[in-house]
Amino acid sequence: MILRNWLGGLALTCLLPAFAADIRIGFIGLDTSHATAFADLLNDPAAKDHVSGARVVAAVPGGSPDIDSSWQRVPDYTGTLVKKHDIHIHGTIEAMLREVDAVMLLSVDGRPHLAQARPVIAAHKPLFLDKPMAGSLKEGAEIFRLAKEAGVPVFSSSSLRYGRKTVAVHQGSLGTVTNAVTGSPAHLEPTHPDLFWYGIHGVESLFTVMGPGCQSVRRSKTATGGIEVSGVWSGGRSGTFREDKGYTGEARGEKGSSEVGAYDGYAPLVVEVVKFFQTGQPPVAAEETLEILAFMEAADLSKKRDGASVTLDEVRRAAGLIR
Repeated sequence: MILRNWLGGLALTCLLPAFAADIRIGFIGLDTSHATAFADLLNDPAAKDHVSGARVVAAVPGGSPDIDSSWQRVPDYTGTLVKKHDIHIHGTIEAMLREVDAVMLLSVDGRPHLAQARPVIAAHKPLFLDKPMAGSLKEGAEIFRLAKEAGVPVFSSSSLRYGRKTVAVHQGSLGTVTNAVTGSPAHLEPTHPDLFWYGIHGVESLFTVMGPGCQSVRRSKTATGGIEVSGVWSGGRSGTFREDKGYTGEARGEKGSSEVGAYDGYAPLVVEVVKFFQTGQPPVAAEETLEILAFMEAADLSKKRDGASVTLDEVRRAAGLIR
């Protein structure tokens, strides 16, 4: 059975009632600067680009003991959230869920996301998962399967999806995009497939302007030795991710070309997350998010095969998503 058929049409009804007051948000994972940045945007009316309609009220610190950049950050970020925003800290996800209406799963490590998402979905709380959605394509697909089965709205995205020029191209400013190249830093973490850790930002920009439909990828190196992954899309279109020092890119389409891939802050993403909690309508299709994960896993497989072309269907088959 091809799971893509139902994933592409995933449309979930929000279980939140109509709130007169702000939606109460719970954080899972205080091992990333996103936790303090998102809380500032949501909880401080005086903050630049303040996002109204929701407030962070509780959190579970989390942290991964085998990743220094995870566990070492937890005490400082936890202390900041308590001192600055009076956020209640809980020892378990289940305890936190009794205090909140919706959840932002922010753990910087994608591997525990499936286990952390399970109780949220079981409690029927709308769920946003920060990048990477999961530690593998298979685990990402399982989160979407559980959510669909329970009727719980879920979505995942990098903030790079909501760069102003990237959004304009996504909305059709160039017509059909025939080719795009995006770049971002791509720091590696041995516990994750290479692009899952940080390169996902540039990959998210690429898929925002190209859309789904990638069929195969080849991984090579840039002139400076960085990661380069070239994809072939349906209809003869092409898209490339390149490791870069900044957030860059260009898209070409029927109506010309445009810069894409810039980072325009966290506020545009947080606006979409709050809107998602209010409406129950995921702004990014499950199918596209899973294709991003498949693209990144296929890139790793291409690396192991010395740059040979790898189809996304091969990694979907290995993950048990298609026969």
